[in-house]
Amino acid sequence: MTDFSFSGLSPDTILDALESQGIFLQSGLLALNSYENRVYQFLAEDGMRYVAKFYRPGRWSDTQINEEHEFAQELIENEIPLAAPIAINGSTLHHHNVGETDYRFALFPSVGGRQFENDNLDQLEWMGRFIGRIHRVAHSKTFTSRPSIDIESYLNEPRNVLEQSTLLPDHLKTAFFAILNPVISATKEAYKPTSSIRLHGDCHPGNILWRDGPTFVDLDDCRMGPAIQDLWMMLSGDRQQQLLQLDTLVEAYEEFHSFDSKQLVLIEPLRAMRMVHYMAWLSRRWKDPAFPRAFPWFAEDKYWEGQILALKEQMSALQEPALKLGY
Repeated sequence: MTDFSFSGLSPDTILDALESQGIFLQSGLLALNSYENRVYQFLAEDGMRYVAKFYRPGRWSDTQINEEHEFAQELIENEIPLAAPIAINGSTLHHHNVGETDYRFALFPSVGGRQFENDNLDQLEWMGRFIGRIHRVAHSKTFTSRPSIDIESYLNEPRNVLEQSTLLPDHLKTAFFAILNPVISATKEAYKPTSSIRLHGDCHPGNILWRDGPTFVDLDDCRMGPAIQDLWMMLSGDRQQQLLQLDTLVEAYEEFHSFDSKQLVLIEPLRAMRMVHYMAWLSRRWKDPAFPRAFPWFAEDKYWEGQILALKEQMSALQEPALKLGY
């Protein structure tokens, strides 16, 4: 990574990059809530409101980003509401070089809406239908360059990062790893997917905007994995609430694509993998100044004490019977 912290991505650099593609601003740049990349909303002289996403250097290859963009275009062609990258001169991925740093960026239409309410059964029914439609398209081919949801990248590598992290307080390390290691072992034992498809990958309520229906945003984490990955983050509340939500989602999902109920046993392993991966992600990115500002609690004892408790609760969840469909 030649510029891990985006320190060289000044307003002038952003303007130069946009103007290199014939986009001239009429308004200022509004930074949106994104930490992995840098994302800005603006009004252009053509009267259109855009979002520009500058990709974190070194995270994805051009081939991987283009594969994401091609997936987005497939979904758009199948009338799935998605904020897809805009092609300029036949390309959706653009380059702007400043010294040795290659800033790669894409332009998207700015879409509005409020956050999806995952405790709203009517909205969940909509979501089930649209995720079913996404998966019907996704099932038609596979990613060839983007990664998969696997044990190595979601458990083994994150554990190595956490073992070397200076952010985990020394006096809590023994207690932390005393529960982390059993959670990882139990998750490895339980995570045995039998099929993988192309996924949104990070389909949580924050990546869905609602206005007379859903609009999906941010395919930055799209990858191969079990279909249940795009459904389980829709669930919330206690077990009874989740059972009702799951029935609502899957019944609507199956209007467009078949669902393998055997994947329900993967929900808690996937939740555990997300927890471990998230802690390591924050640790990896800590040298980016945006992260200490946005997540100051990550370096505090209270956070790690909370994670020890959360891991204990997740260990119990891994040992409980999987959710079952009741419809």
